[in-house]
This record gives sequence, structure tokens and C-alpha cells, in this order.
Amino acid sequence: MQLSPNQLQTHLQKGLKSLYTLHGDEPLLIQEAADAIRAVARSQGFTERSSHTVSGTRFDWSAVLAAGGSMSLFSEKQLLELRIPSGKPGKEGAQAVTELAQRSRGADDTLTLILLPRLDRTTQSSAWFGALDSLGVTLQVESVGRNALPQWIAQRLSAQGQRVLAGEEGQRTLQFFADRVEGNLLAAHQEIQKLALLFAPGELGFEQVESAVLNVARYDVFKLSEAVLAGQSRRVARMLEGLQAEGEAEVLVHYTLSEDIRALKRVKDAVGAGRPLPLALREQRVWGAKERLFERVLPRLSDATLAQWLQAAHQVDGIIKGLKRADWPLDNWQALQRLALLVCRECQLQPTAPRGRQAALSHERMKA
Repeated sequence: MQLSPNQLQTHLQKGLKSLYTLHGDEPLLIQEAADAIRAVARSQGFTERSSHTVSGTRFDWSAVLAAGGSMSLFSEKQLLELRIPSGKPGKEGAQAVTELAQRSRGADDTLTLILLPRLDRTTQSSAWFGALDSLGVTLQVESVGRNALPQWIAQRLSAQGQRVLAGEEGQRTLQFFADRVEGNLLAAHQEIQKLALLFAPGELGFEQVESAVLNVARYDVFKLSEAVLAGQSRRVARMLEGLQAEGEAEVLVHYTLSEDIRALKRVKDAVGAGRPLPLALREQRVWGAKERLFERVLPRLSDATLAQWLQAAHQVDGIIKGLKRADWPLDNWQALQRLALLVCRECQLQPTAPRGRQAALSHERMKA
């Protein structure tokens, strides 16, 4: 059984299952989901808890199986937690996890909770994960996207009896808050809790939020990639400044940008050769949010545009390695910003054409 995080509370009110698997790359949301399951488990008599974290190739899986199969000395019910930070249990671990899943059927005295990072499609198609999914409850925790972050903040404020002002002023406050905590949901949660301590329930003005919320943004080079493909110029410029201030390696930023350009070129060439777009994307390992961005951007890109981007990426590579390039900034970060914005401008949303005309244009551009 698969659930979304929003369905978890309703599910738990109907009764606990004996096996839960949580996977995703947002620690705060994983922690909250696990805490909700633990709280209901405690209320139903699962008072003993054993926790195991898989580390290294010599991890003792027999200890996990023994814990799952043993009766508690102090409680009639026990909670068994297993963390696999890498998301790769290995051959022995895959067998052990499958056995745990099979044991969970009808095991009213043991509740098994398995915590995993974000999993790729290959891992989700594995036999061991299939056993967890078919025999228990699986919860995939997605990150909160940048565009959804202001609304997420507003919902969290509402839960503690606070809200921003209505209209444009309130939206400006939420955008400011989102900018300050970008990429760091745990920090956003902490800052929201701090507002509850500092101010009474009710409306919060921009000045109150500005004075309380720290600059706790954590910039991620892979989120930069998504912002570029989404055409978010201002956000891209801000993220590049943040990455530079945090000491990120220029070569990693360049690699991320240039790899996206190369992937766009390879997918377009594959489609031009007759490959279906979904298949071409899978072959280039383009998934998730980036898959949707590629699908939106590719129809408008010509071979000439992609060739220009590849040449620009090559020139910036030389600049980072100490070579001067005509008509390019000498500073590495300025060159990276120019490359990023070159791609970003082309990826910006265009005015929507009538549906029939838009489909015809998309077909013509993909053939270009």
C-alpha cells in the first residue's frame, strides 16, 4: 500500500499496520512521519523499541532478524526500526529485508519501521523493495519545491495560529521567508516555531518576520540546475552568489550546468532519430522534477541553440582552468553566471499560444 504524507494521519486513525517503509530526501518530513507512527504505536502498547542503522559491508543482519523474531522481556509489543542511509542493503541485506517483510504478515506484536533515503527507479523496482511495498505501507516523502515553499510556510504558520497579512504584503512576507530558508526545510521549521515564541497568535507583519527570521539558506548545486531549467533568473543569480559565499567548487557548478546541456543535446538527438521522448529521457537517466523540466524546454530548443550552449560551456571550462577567453569575464563566478543565465533566459516560460498552434509549434521545434 502506498500513501502520501498528507494521507498518513487519516490512515493511522484507522489502525496500525505491522510494516511501514519511509523513503525520501527531506529529513524533517521523514522525521515527522516517523514520529507520528511512533506516537500511535506507543499509545497501542508498543513500548519497547530497538533501533539498527546499516553501516559498512560487515553489518550484522542476523542481529536485526533476531530482534524482529524475539519476544520482549518487558513488553508484549515492540517497535523495530531499521535505517539504511545508503538505500543499498546489499545482497545479504536484501534477503534480510525481504524476510522482515514476510515476517510482518500477521505479526501483531512487532511493528517494523524502515527508513530509507530517496530511491531511484532501479532500487524501487528491486525485489526487496517490492516485498516492502506489497506487504506493508510505503510512504514516499517528496521535497517541498521552491514554488510551493511560501504556501508550505503559510500552512505551518496557520497550524500554530499565525498568519501573514492578506494580499500583496502577505505574499511579499512569505517570499522573503522562503528566500531566507531556501533548501533548508528543517531551518524553516525552526524559524516558524521561533515566531510562535516571539509573537502572539494572529497576523504577522513583514517587519516582524524580517526581524526574526535568520538567513539560513542552504544552496544546493543540483537545485541550481533545476532553477536554470525552470528559467528562474533572479533565483539563479541569488543561488550562485550563495554557492560562491559557501565556498562551493566552481568546477562542480560548471559540471552540473554543462552536464544538463549535454543531456538536452543527447535527448534531442535521440528524439530526432525517432526515439520516443519518455524512452530517451530514461536512457539519459533524467527523472523526477528534471524530467518534467526537460519535457517543457526541449520543444523550443534548436540545434543551433544547443550548439551555442555547448560552445559556451567549453569556453567557461577553459576560464575555470585559467585560460582567458575573448568576450568572456575573467572571474570564474561571473563566467558561470553568464553561462547559467544564457540557458536560463531560453528556458523562461513563454506566452501560451492557442492549443492547436502551440502543438504545431512544438512539433516543428522538436524536428528542427
